[in-house]
Amino acid sequence: MAQNAGRGVIRICLIGPECTGKTQLAQRLARELNATCVPEYAREYAAQHELSAETVEPIARGEIANLDRATGDLIVLDTDLLSTVVYARHYYGSCPAWIEDEARARRADLYLLMDTDIAWQPDPARDACDDAREDLFDAFRAALDEFETKWEIVSGEGEARWERVLGASRLLECDGR
Repeated sequence: MAQNAGRGVIRICLIGPECTGKTQLAQRLARELNATCVPEYAREYAAQHELSAETVEPIARGEIANLDRATGDLIVLDTDLLSTVVYARHYYGSCPAWIEDEARARRADLYLLMDTDIAWQPDPARDACDDAREDLFDAFRAALDEFETKWEIVSGEGEARWERVLGASRLLECDGR
């Protein structure tokens, strides 16, 4: 049974470590599928605040607000609450239980886990280096399993990566969603 059965809304989430193409691919997928694209709230928040364990909850609340404002039958997410869970656990050792509960309740129908096989690019909203990407990739994979999600790894560069995103998103059509 689909995780969002009865809602009539299909949600595809691009997720994974930083600098793996999530934002550009989410925007492109939304355009291609004529879907609503929900931006990553944490990036917006990080541009104005120093991140710490105390900022996990405001980030989660902002993410929830973005999700709740999204309309349409098909929604593409540039990350979601599961990312908040993974990053909170990675950087601060734990995540508030209410955020984990909300992440479970708001799971997307399909997660596209972006592989770390593309070059890391410096950006003010990112870590100072790409040393943590492999550890984070493993943490995302474990969380996707822990939260019992449907997910696929997306790897490759350029148009090959895009074709994998587009092909994986078609999995929902095969499932009758």
